[in-house]
Amino acid sequence: MLLLAFFSFVVALVSVLWVRRQFRRHAAHYPADMPQRFHHGSVPRVGGVGVGLGWLVGLWLIPVLPWLGRNVGVPLDWVEAAGYTAVAGLVLGVGVYEDVSQRVPVRWRLVCSALAGVMAVWLLGAQVTHLALPGVDTLLAHWPVLGMALAVLAIAGLPHAFNLIDGYNGLAGAVTVLIALALAHVSIQVGDRQLAALSLCLAAATLGFLVWNYPGGLVFAGDGGAYLWGGVIAVITVLLVQRHPEVSPWFALLLLLYPVWETAFSSYRRWTRGRSAGTADALHLHQLVYRRLVRAMLEPDEAAALLARNNRTAPYLVSLATFSIVPAVLFWQSTPTLVAFCVLFVVGYVALYLMIVRFKTPGWLRR
Repeated sequence: MLLLAFFSFVVALVSVLWVRRQFRRHAAHYPADMPQRFHHGSVPRVGGVGVGLGWLVGLWLIPVLPWLGRNVGVPLDWVEAAGYTAVAGLVLGVGVYEDVSQRVPVRWRLVCSALAGVMAVWLLGAQVTHLALPGVDTLLAHWPVLGMALAVLAIAGLPHAFNLIDGYNGLAGAVTVLIALALAHVSIQVGDRQLAALSLCLAAATLGFLVWNYPGGLVFAGDGGAYLWGGVIAVITVLLVQRHPEVSPWFALLLLLYPVWETAFSSYRRWTRGRSAGTADALHLHQLVYRRLVRAMLEPDEAAALLARNNRTAPYLVSLATFSIVPAVLFWQSTPTLVAFCVLFVVGYVALYLMIVRFKTPGWLRR
């Protein structure tokens, strides 16, 4: 599996640099007045292409290497590889098209990600079989179509959740690496080498992207990268819980709670203000951290100061994400413990958000 991860890393490393150079001029067409913009100058937003190429190379090496006489010990046939490719290719494709055109409405991106979920159910057999909730599991057992619908919902929604937290250099990428490594660890614990290999390849490809994204900010993942991360992680998570009943479904929720709760809380916040849930704003937690916790940097020019401040934002949120990822890895079999940590994370998130909004942040967080 390490050989697969190595190839994914190298291909992503080279591909991201290549697409950055190819789309350097196109970056000048990106709007400069968007609320999510926290960088100086024109930066290409097509890093997701390189991540996708890196992950797909690792994916297709699994069935190809045994055909060439080298067995990597990972069970994956051509049909399954084609299914994973179709799902990832769809979400990556619509995201990249939005990155280069800025002409794809949110509703059509949702439709495409939902179609990717349908493809995962059809081609890979993805299905939510249990939720560790009394009565609900019985209902899912008698009505499998409900489990299929839940799988489609998860695979359709998570790409947009990752897109929501993709705001600063290294943030979404680092969270993806931690989540992918957590999935690989649990997959190995239950003996699922296929999902472990796919998770490791995703982490390696993302690391190849991060070389250029953090701290230099030379290229961004864009919608394509965020959608790819969310779509692939959603499929792996659904299949992991489905194939191995010993893995609690609350492991999946706690592991992904940072992007999921950020999306849910942002939708609620906009709804209470009478705005559409899909409207972009500058009131996400990572944006508040940037403006109110991270101090302005003394640099020789504006661009360097903005970059330095941008880079100091991600560690705050990555640290926050570890408060859900680490307990999920430690207690992946214990539903009561996972539920308790889910509640603690939500309460802690809301308390932190309110402290920052009300200018009551402790001094140690501002240093």
